[in-house]
Amino acid sequence: MSDAAGQPHRSTRWTVAEVEALLNAPFNDLMYRAQSVHRQHHDANGVQLSTLISVKTGGCPEDCGYCPQAARYHTGVENQNMLSLDEVVSVAMEAKENGASRFCMGAAWRGPKQRDIEKMTEMVRAVKALGMETCATLGLLKPGQAQQLSEAGLDYYNHNLDTAPEYYKEIITTRHYQDRLDTLQEVRDAGINVCCGGIVGMGESRQSRAGLIAQLANLDPYPESVPINHLVQVEGTPLYGTDVLDPFEFVRTIAAARITMPKAMVRLSAGRREMSEAVQALCFLAGANSIFYGDKLLTTGNPETDHDRKLLDKLGLHALS
Repeated sequence: MSDAAGQPHRSTRWTVAEVEALLNAPFNDLMYRAQSVHRQHHDANGVQLSTLISVKTGGCPEDCGYCPQAARYHTGVENQNMLSLDEVVSVAMEAKENGASRFCMGAAWRGPKQRDIEKMTEMVRAVKALGMETCATLGLLKPGQAQQLSEAGLDYYNHNLDTAPEYYKEIITTRHYQDRLDTLQEVRDAGINVCCGGIVGMGESRQSRAGLIAQLANLDPYPESVPINHLVQVEGTPLYGTDVLDPFEFVRTIAAARITMPKAMVRLSAGRREMSEAVQALCFLAGANSIFYGDKLLTTGNPETDHDRKLLDKLGLHALS
């Protein structure tokens, strides 16, 4: 049985082999299929603009090999106190004035304590009052914490799987893959939308990239928002010096995410500053329809808002409200 675009209705899970077959397809065929799927479910020329702020920077006890905020690595990122409510609201107001419709708040810790959750719920309520969608990425959640965030009005919770299950131990040893899945289930059970993706360019194989996409697509349901990050190499982290991923491989990963998760917002996320405009345009063609908008992503750089506006204008793209 096929849909209007001639693609079979899926009644089974995506296997890693099936996703790998997508990644192995001729580039033009892959792009055509991804764009066809994208147009069935989304505004073909609309891009969601999101702004990300670090409300608690540095000092994280985890050993994620990509992260400059881990306390054990010497990256020049200092352990800072949590921002005040007024500071967060001020940044959110500026983001909204610059066209962002979603505001994401991230914190560097293994997981929040109850006093942290109480502060975060205040921030969520204040940002919601501005008329923006809210998202938080706070690490592992204990039972009941997601419900508190939900009651405050949190729209999305971000918790990335990072990579395929088989490659995970090469990147992180201080938490298990199941820990991440458990937090995602807490979020689902609380009625919060899931924002979940991963990072590519960490030395993984194409098969591992297929494994990540398959794992995401097989979540039930798959995430409403899927950020695909390109590793930003920071001196002092274990992954600094990793061979840089070919740009076309990144575009292929975006396309595979769009095909396997047709209704999701696929976000062109970290690493965009290192991409040419042409590569970013290919990512939009492959089905990316969300970007982080602003000059900073937690602790790493991001294209400036004026540059982004000019690029969207060149491509005839508009911001989704």
